[in-house]
Amino acid sequence: MSILDAKIPEGPLADKWTKYKNEINLVNPANKRNIDVIVVGTGLAGGSAAASLAELGYNVKTFCYQDSPRRAHSIAAQGGINASKNYQGDGDSDYRLFYDTVKGGDYRSREANVYRLAEVSGNIIDQCVAQGVPFAREYGGLLDNRSFGGVLVSRTFYAKGQTGQQLLLGAYSAMNRQINRGKIKSYNRHEMLDIVKIDGKARGIIARNLVTGEIERHSAHAVVLATGGYGNVFFLSTNAMGSNVTAAWKAHKRGAFFANPCYTQIHPTCIPVSGDHQSKLTLMSESLRNDGRIWVPKNIEDSIAIREGKKKPTDLSEDERDYYLERRYPAFGNLVPRDVASRAAKERCDAGFGVNKTGEAVYLDFASAIDRYGKEQANIQKLENPSAQKIYDLGRDVIENKYGNLFQMYEKIVDENPYKTPMMIYPAVHYTMGGIWVDYNLQTTVEGLYAAGEANFSDHGANRLGASALMQGLADGYFVLPYTIGDYLSKDIRTGKIPTDTPEFDQVEKDVTDRIHKLMNASGKHSVDYFHKKLGKIMWNKCGMSRNAKDLESAITEIAALREEFWADVKIPGSADSMNPELEKAGRVADFLELGELFAKDALNRSESAGGHYREESVELDGPQKGEALRDDVNFSYVAAWEYKGEPKDAVLHKEHLEFNDIELKTRSYK
Repeated sequence: MSILDAKIPEGPLADKWTKYKNEINLVNPANKRNIDVIVVGTGLAGGSAAASLAELGYNVKTFCYQDSPRRAHSIAAQGGINASKNYQGDGDSDYRLFYDTVKGGDYRSREANVYRLAEVSGNIIDQCVAQGVPFAREYGGLLDNRSFGGVLVSRTFYAKGQTGQQLLLGAYSAMNRQINRGKIKSYNRHEMLDIVKIDGKARGIIARNLVTGEIERHSAHAVVLATGGYGNVFFLSTNAMGSNVTAAWKAHKRGAFFANPCYTQIHPTCIPVSGDHQSKLTLMSESLRNDGRIWVPKNIEDSIAIREGKKKPTDLSEDERDYYLERRYPAFGNLVPRDVASRAAKERCDAGFGVNKTGEAVYLDFASAIDRYGKEQANIQKLENPSAQKIYDLGRDVIENKYGNLFQMYEKIVDENPYKTPMMIYPAVHYTMGGIWVDYNLQTTVEGLYAAGEANFSDHGANRLGASALMQGLADGYFVLPYTIGDYLSKDIRTGKIPTDTPEFDQVEKDVTDRIHKLMNASGKHSVDYFHKKLGKIMWNKCGMSRNAKDLESAITEIAALREEFWADVKIPGSADSMNPELEKAGRVADFLELGELFAKDALNRSESAGGHYREESVELDGPQKGEALRDDVNFSYVAAWEYKGEPKDAVLHKEHLEFNDIELKTRSYK
């Protein structure tokens, strides 16, 4: 019998959030001054939550392992942020955003949370404009929108290819205002290493000062984790190299259920792997699929010639190219969702049509867009019989204005001019839809412990639509958590300051220091990266873009053995009581080695295909959807929430069954 309670309000879907806000308990301003909140992570979710809670009057402590909140990985988001404002007049609405998000997630997300996300999305844009975020504007001065995969409307607000950076600067400025007021105390270069519970409630954290090595105790009436995703369990991913699962995993080991760990997003437009020397991958924004057309040669001989350097992509005529997404999915074309586009690229490359030396790349071509925009600009400028070069120059200027920094980044990495030669792209690990299980209040199964943004199992089901990560992070921080956490904290107005000189803090600090000493005392010969790379290869080869029972069973065994080898044979230089980046990495990889096993266990348990989780045994065998992912709604229409029981293999599954009252469950088709 499941012990999960999602605490979803009663009533019609469109009224739930309003009804909830009308009925919650509030904390008056004088009492807020006596309540402390810890926020771990200062990206978009954490930064917006910290700023909002401090603005309301709570005393906030923020923690990040970076040297500044401005370094959070949210800064890397490129393409945009969704909101259902219908500025284009193309039929968008809160319901349409809700529907697209649930469908895009392959019907594996909670209806009530997703509708709330759509409902508050418009407020995010107003908030960010007021903060000075420089969203792109149309010629008349109104905010511009562009399209993203999986939808038929234009609802994505953007700032060139720097949307995450600009939004984070907005949240950071709001944080800074509260820091200057003394309402936020900022602890940069600090890493949370464990959660402290008192009488079953989260009442603080143990953190390590990454500059001095000192172990510190910090107490609060509630703790918010906004620490991002765990894509780096694959070693190679688009995540910043410091991105990790440690905070979420420590919370899991203290009683927070971990939900849907196998739901990982493979992003279709990344710069391909160039060799074993690589330490991370670079994302090219999905927004490029608005104007870029994806193709491979029609004839395998041309693919071979390109791989051998005997031909260039520009040598191939239009009828020698296979625009395979446009061919397979005529309704959505190049704007199919990420999981669909990723699998299609893999299928073409596995069939021998890949175009780089490793055979794992397809083309993203802007020649048609440059020509189209060039002719449009020539008409606007009333140019008669413009030359081909003039049309190219005009079109190139438009593309540069929309995506210039992305093209510049690509050229710096690949040393090819993407205006002249098609970009090469290939799928890579990006976002993680799984995470800490939370109820409608964003509270975990540990009372007083909340999770926001990518750290929770989120609103995205089995596959996130592009430009929805920034939307969810800011919705959680600005417009959801300040209400829900206030309802919980209303019971703490007479609690008083939480002391740190208690047996509970003593024990958790001892657990942390014992683990650090165990790591430092390992007398092995291999570096932390040696083990991380080995884990990454197991994960990518057996838990990556496609999965099967045999490989997943093998992965579980191999990861357990690798974890044992890690603790026996890792070598960490330096000392524990000083700055030591290798020790930081070791702790994070140790957690990845546990998460990786649970990931594989969850993937093995879910013997259906859903979104980013593609089981080779669960595929449509005939009909118009032949070859596409086959969902099993009878047996797997639930959130898998795992309870820690000592070892990942012993984790206990709890199921939150998903109900769909406002959206019909049906085959997800983009054809």
